[in-house]
Amino acid sequence: MIIPTYNEADNITPLIRRLRLAVPACDVLVADDNSPDGTGKIADEIADGDARVHVLHRAGKEGLGAAYVAGFRWGLERGYDVLVEMDGDGSHRPEDLPRLLTALRDADLVLGSRWIPGGRIVNWPRYRELISRGGSAYSRLVLGMPVRDVTGGFRAFRGHVLAGMELGDVVSQGYCFQVDLLHRTLEAGHRVAEVPITFVEREHGDSKMNRDIVVEALWRVTAWGLAARFGKSGRSRHT
Repeated sequence: MIIPTYNEADNITPLIRRLRLAVPACDVLVADDNSPDGTGKIADEIADGDARVHVLHRAGKEGLGAAYVAGFRWGLERGYDVLVEMDGDGSHRPEDLPRLLTALRDADLVLGSRWIPGGRIVNWPRYRELISRGGSAYSRLVLGMPVRDVTGGFRAFRGHVLAGMELGDVVSQGYCFQVDLLHRTLEAGHRVAEVPITFVEREHGDSKMNRDIVVEALWRVTAWGLAARFGKSGRSRHT
């Protein structure tokens, strides 16, 4: 389990506790971007008392995508067969993880989905729901992706899917990073499944969503769609 963090001091301890209870065999990697609030130090203290918890200290805030890529590389170098993404703010429920892992028996990537039957959101502002639903719908339309929740960040990958990607080419962040990896996975012919999850709005700390993340997603997805329509290579679609 890879959990990228930046200023999640109030969330990281209960999140890891719930995760370790939900799937005791799961190893956890906290990829902390030098959080000013001491999240990295708290994670170190947890790791000192739990051999299944690890901490990757990064130099500074470089974005969600870069943190995940660093976490993927860390996991692949150590031979993990399954690598999972989860937000560090508590919005993804660890109790839903067993459902993703069960579905991974017959898939290469499993998406925790808010927008299929059984999926739901709790305490989310209406504008956030509109942005998320709209972003997924636009990406599905432009890129022809046959899944409902394109932008969600609770995902379980088989290691070979990520090992086969050129992770050094992934420069997108935020929503766009999730669209990028899903698009690459589908283009490579891997099996993708969705399972319903409950997404809960964070109780502590500030959301990392901002206008720049939305704008990046819009222009990158549009560029990839145009590149696909005019027959450019897969690599050029993802730069």
